[in-house]
Amino acid sequence: MGPRVAIVGAGPAGAFAADRLLRRRGDARVDLFERLPTPWGLLRSGVAPDHQEIKRLDERFDADTFGRGCRFFGNVEVGVDISHAELMKHYTAVIYATGAQTDKSLGIPGEDLPGSWAATEFVAWYNGHPDYRGLEFDLSASRAVVIGNGNVAADVVRILTRDVEELARTDVADHALDALRESRVEEVVVLGRRGPAQAAFTSSELRELGHMADVDLHVVPDEIELDPVSREWLAEEGTFTARKNVQLLREFAAGGPQGDARRRIVLRFLRSPVEIRGEGRVEAVDIGRNEIVRSDDGAVRARALDEALESIECGLVLRSVGYQAVPLPDVPFDERSYVLPNEGGRVHQPGGDPLTGVYAVGWIKRGPTGILGTNKRDADETVACLTEDLDSGALPIEALPGAEEIEALLAQRKPDLVTADGWRAIDTTERERGASQERPRVKLSSRPELLEAAR
Repeated sequence: MGPRVAIVGAGPAGAFAADRLLRRRGDARVDLFERLPTPWGLLRSGVAPDHQEIKRLDERFDADTFGRGCRFFGNVEVGVDISHAELMKHYTAVIYATGAQTDKSLGIPGEDLPGSWAATEFVAWYNGHPDYRGLEFDLSASRAVVIGNGNVAADVVRILTRDVEELARTDVADHALDALRESRVEEVVVLGRRGPAQAAFTSSELRELGHMADVDLHVVPDEIELDPVSREWLAEEGTFTARKNVQLLREFAAGGPQGDARRRIVLRFLRSPVEIRGEGRVEAVDIGRNEIVRSDDGAVRARALDEALESIECGLVLRSVGYQAVPLPDVPFDERSYVLPNEGGRVHQPGGDPLTGVYAVGWIKRGPTGILGTNKRDADETVACLTEDLDSGALPIEALPGAEEIEALLAQRKPDLVTADGWRAIDTTERERGASQERPRVKLSSRPELLEAAR
């Protein structure tokens, strides 16, 4: 009898972990637990709809998991529908792959005004995440401000400025497509706290912003001049991506505007919001200037300058300053780093003692860093620790309750449990709806719709 492993979270990290485990231990039996009725996490609800080549990884994930006998328990929330202790009773080991579900806050006045949103909410809304279906974004103002200069910021900028007919050929949620058709947004200003050398965009994402049809990308030449600290850092420590980004920004600045472009993107650097203002809703963002300095530990960071503020009028603010994980019931949690305390993926108590049979992978393990493919290497490390513990006898494969017992327990508690067959029914429905419109799929974006299709 092989080990039975529960993976909590069926996003990319969980899918990669299942694949890596089955490669190492062909006798393992793996069950994927997911709070939503659908698997694949941010691949489905985070990757932008105009990046369909990435979204096609879902077929690979399906083949590597359900195609190899993994069971899917969707619409099941661990800690609510089933406890950590119950999982430990039914499985040799549990791998948590729950990601980082909330956004970081700016901590500035006016952040909670109507019209100020976390970019993660906007992303989930246009991707058809059922928890965000009911949100309403006011796109009636001519200018929006995006705070942050990473890939999520680039995604929301593209969605706000890309031609709607291009988006209509993707799997963007229909409710978002309807709203974007009525959008009056003509300019999106992107605020980066640090300088061009420290921008968090990948070069491909940055390049794409500069090559969108009927969209002018404007870069203020003075704001991309490297200060002495950044020049030194870029020469001695800078990555290939950082150097490429600086090169691209210089090319954009030298290119000049497209006078007849329908929409405009403005990239600002060394600028931070200090207040979001408005009478009852967002009307403007006040920003201050920063400088790049080295801290005592040698790290390069942005420091605010005591200067007069600049005000940018706008009707929509999207805050893209990072994700943050939330604690899991009955599982240790590091409140400072917002991860499960772990060494190489082995979860341990705050005091340092390992928690036998409990592992972590993905953002809940390392924090919200890296790109989708980073989870593959991350899963390799965690699964190596798990298989080492299996081989050493640290995880004895004792007699467990029958594999059918967990399914019976969940079916009793969750009549609307979604299995792999249920997910495939959802997938088929969405693809058939899409085929009639020459789109990859037309998403079902509410729980009732998803559960009805699964039945």
